[in-house]
Amino acid sequence: MIKLGIDRLLADPRLRAPLRGRRVALLGHPASLTRLGRHTLDALMALGNEFQLVAAFGPQHGMRGDKQDNMIETPDELDPKYGIPIYSLYGEVREPTPEMLACFDILLVDLQDLGTRIYTYVTTLVYLLKSCSAYSKALWVLDRPNPAGRPLEGTILEPGWESFVGAGPILMRHGLTLGELARWFIANLHLDLEFQVIAMEGYRPHDPPGYGWPAFELSWVNPSPNASSLNMARCFPGTVLLEGTTLSEGRGTTTPLEVVGAPDLDSERLLKRMESLCPAWLTGALIRPCWFEPTIHKHAGRRCAGLQIHTDNLLYQHEHFRPYRLIALFLKAVRLEYPDYPLWRRFTYEYESERLAIDLIAGGPFLRAWIDDPSATPADFDQRLAADERAWSESIAQVLLYL
Repeated sequence: MIKLGIDRLLADPRLRAPLRGRRVALLGHPASLTRLGRHTLDALMALGNEFQLVAAFGPQHGMRGDKQDNMIETPDELDPKYGIPIYSLYGEVREPTPEMLACFDILLVDLQDLGTRIYTYVTTLVYLLKSCSAYSKALWVLDRPNPAGRPLEGTILEPGWESFVGAGPILMRHGLTLGELARWFIANLHLDLEFQVIAMEGYRPHDPPGYGWPAFELSWVNPSPNASSLNMARCFPGTVLLEGTTLSEGRGTTTPLEVVGAPDLDSERLLKRMESLCPAWLTGALIRPCWFEPTIHKHAGRRCAGLQIHTDNLLYQHEHFRPYRLIALFLKAVRLEYPDYPLWRRFTYEYESERLAIDLIAGGPFLRAWIDDPSATPADFDQRLAADERAWSESIAQVLLYL
């Protein structure tokens, strides 16, 4: 049976001993729960006078998940139950101010990540690691599972392409827990701070049926409003690419980031083209043509033809499912079948207005260039990905906590 970092901290007074007499803050969100479903903030407050919990921080979507839409800022507030300040790191600021840092001695980070580079909680963690290092503050990660599991896929973010959806040179599907990722950033950024991971016990990221998520042990609680299932978490390293396109990634439906499409596409025609280009990239999951109508966001109120990805059945093969390659192949098929399609969306994306969103998401222009080049093949794309995946695998060997 798995024990989360927060559950170990609550159960073992020896782990909490370094907190005594210190001012403690918490970075959390709606999925910051104990295995019994109690929010971490409430559980820590219930410890009484062991230490002083003086403040909390919320990432994108807020500490309590009050912001349902994407890229909507959250203001600072006072917690209505405890009267402590809740500072937003997705509002007027995205990095903690000196005044925020001055209020605590040690920060506990308890965030459920999705295992994909562009998920903004990773960037928020990196900003806090840097700030705590600069201001001599301690930071502990209360570790949680990576629902995408250990498989590695994608390209490493290229130099100069750092953004709020790309905190550093990591792989798109990085295969690490947040605690392991923090260890990697500390080593590679040469940060000096008091740091600790309260590791999980009994976490087996290679084991079925969850392959990274302890299925039937923990309830799925959305870490962000559109992260609505384990299936979404598995698809996300690929389907998130649609955010940089004019195609719908399913926002405004009940299966966001599990369906992809648009009103003016022929999904069966696209699937046939994908199968002719590289059938190996369609293995590991059930992929079927479908129809859907978003209620908000792109193509709201219009019937879209597209594909739905299913990893919640007996056809799922964890080590063979490659969502990044799958969606890259889908976009390649769109470009080949509809050469003049206005595929790349130009808009302000996560505080960036100059660079294309698709390049920010992909961590450089390589993906877009490959899709737009009619002579570029899946073999060309795979050569680049395989090299980055090997390099990342070597890079993370020393930070793994769970084998």
